Amino acid sequence: MAKVLMIDHEKCTGCRQCELVCSVFNDGVSNPSRSRINIVKWEAEGLYIPMVCQQCEDAPCMVVCPVKAIHRDQNLDYVKIDYNACIGCRLCVAVCPFGAMNFNAQDKKVFKCDLCEGEPNCVRFCEVKAIDYVDADRLSILKKREAAQKQSVAQKKAVALAAEI
Repeated sequence: MAKVLMIDHEKCTGCRQCELVCSVFNDGVSNPSRSRINIVKWEAEGLYIPMVCQQCEDAPCMVVCPVKAIHRDQNLDYVKIDYNACIGCRLCVAVCPFGAMNFNAQDKKVFKCDLCEGEPNCVRFCEVKAIDYVDADRLSILKKREAAQKQSVAQKKAVALAAEI
C-alpha cells in the first residue's frame, strides 16, 4: 500500500523542528536550506504551511529529466533521484509545481524528500503531530471527512442567516 505524508497546516506552529531534523538526518548539518521539507510562513494570516514533495504519480520532474535520473521507487512508491545519473541541469527544480525540488549549490546536486526510505523523521519529531505518514486511501477519506465537516458548518450558518431574515 502506498503511503504519503499528510500535513495538517492548522496544527503547525512554525517551530521548524521538521526542517532541522531533516537537514541533520540527510546532510549532517542543522540548516533549514538543506531540508527536504520547508515551512512557508504567511505572517499576515498567522499561518505556517509545511511544504514537501507530493510524490506525484505523473511527476513533472520525472518527465522533464533528460537523463532519466528521476524514477519511481517501486517498493515504497516514491519519486527517487539516481545521483549517479543526475547531471545537475536543474530542469526538475524549474518544473516542480510545489517548489519541493531543491538544488544544493555547495554539493551541486538536486534534492527532494525521499520519505527517509519509509521512516520519515519529520513525522517522528513533530511534537504537535502536524505531519503524519499514512496510507494514501486513508488520506483521501480524511480529506473527504474534513470537507464534509466544513460544508456542514457552512450550511448551518446559511440556515441560521436565512432564519434571521
